Amino acid sequence: MTGEKPFIHLFSTPYGYYMFDVNKNIIIKIKKPVYEALINEQQKNDCNSEIDEEVRKEIEILRTNGFLSTKRPKEIVHPENDFVEYRLKNDIRKMTLQVTQQCNLRCGYCPYSGDGELQRTHTNKRMSFETARKAIDFLIHHSKEAEIVNIGFYGGEPLLEFELIKKCVEYIKKKAEGKKVSYVITTNATLLNEEIVEYFEKNDIRISISLDGPREIHNKNRRFASDGRGSFDTVMEKIEMIKNKYPGYFPKVGIIMVIDPENNVACTNEFCTNCETVSEMNVLPMIVDDNYTEGKVFIPDDFIKKRNYELFKVYLYELGRVSRKNVSQIFLSQYYQEQNDFANIRPMEGLPEKWHHGGPCVPGESRLFINADGCLYPCEKVNEKSEVMKIGHIDSGFDLNKVRNLINIGKLTEDNCKNCWVITHCKICASQIDSENGLSVEMKKQSCKEVRSTVENLFRNYIALWEMKYMINKINVSP
Repeated sequence: MTGEKPFIHLFSTPYGYYMFDVNKNIIIKIKKPVYEALINEQQKNDCNSEIDEEVRKEIEILRTNGFLSTKRPKEIVHPENDFVEYRLKNDIRKMTLQVTQQCNLRCGYCPYSGDGELQRTHTNKRMSFETARKAIDFLIHHSKEAEIVNIGFYGGEPLLEFELIKKCVEYIKKKAEGKKVSYVITTNATLLNEEIVEYFEKNDIRISISLDGPREIHNKNRRFASDGRGSFDTVMEKIEMIKNKYPGYFPKVGIIMVIDPENNVACTNEFCTNCETVSEMNVLPMIVDDNYTEGKVFIPDDFIKKRNYELFKVYLYELGRVSRKNVSQIFLSQYYQEQNDFANIRPMEGLPEKWHHGGPCVPGESRLFINADGCLYPCEKVNEKSEVMKIGHIDSGFDLNKVRNLINIGKLTEDNCKNCWVITHCKICASQIDSENGLSVEMKKQSCKEVRSTVENLFRNYIALWEMKYMINKINVSP
């Protein structure tokens, strides 16, 4: 075996030995001697080591079938790079309005509840209707090719500005005639009342409610700013009100559940299963975001073990071996996300000469965020104090140089990216490497390590489910 090394990744599981071919974007099972020979080639600078003749033949068969290509991208550049201007001029699909920077809660993990060193803090700044009107006009003018547009209302706590939200909806009805518009609001629910819910139902506005689990876990972080009381009882009262008085609308109400790995995830799991009302709702779990916090979120081994056990039960449920009642609603959502990732493991004809990992979206196209001042950001998750993330203003439009800088973060580590086996599955986003001094090479390299580990675990789960489908009849599990 001579020449440049194949662009592959090798790994083993309890089920056997596997090779991920980067150019074909396929995982295949291989024999142990082939695995060992390929490992030896990958790890040695000298690729002329002796190989058993039978193994050599099997490797040649792989090559004949298009595997083991040494091809790498020659340049790291995002495939949408040349189309950025067109996309942002014609195909913006979602816009989120920051109607206020104030909130009536002070949540322990919220970056806006900090000292303001890394992120903005809660302020009394609110979006004027003039700014909102300009933002809506901006969306309409930049979404000519989007059949459906989504408008979100965000804060702070957006219900502090319910009157502004109503004005926005009525203005959109006039301006977006002929275009389908969907709405969503992210809220802590404490200010919901019948008047608001009736308006949301009438205008088909979906609600995403923040609820972090049972009382003791939710109240640990989500407290009223006025007196420090936990907000759990108020939130549940509002959810029950919607369920009982607006049953037809209730299916359009979902839960965003922030999971702190240091809390008792089993307790949260039981709450989602045993609370009748919550068990009927769509729950979107999210790990605490530490992109703009002082320290990294610590994930204990117990949490990882519990997660893996619950995901295993979900696999069995999908294979028809356990009933729905035995499956965690939290981890079922995670499983479906994993299935979306599995869908990306599909055959390719080889890497193009110009390529980029898939983390960066086209900033502003799919989740444009407009803050109270009218500044444009890629999405609501980025740092509003970051000049790198400020990609324009509703009065002046997009700064295309900044947009292209964000979409091509692979340029920071170009040589590494060209040779990284995760390039087709990497999801590193610019927000993950945003520092006080701009986009950070060191943060990018650290994220690379984490992503490689995450993707290999994804592949292992893919293999486990794949192999279990063939072995399931041998597993003695009662439904």
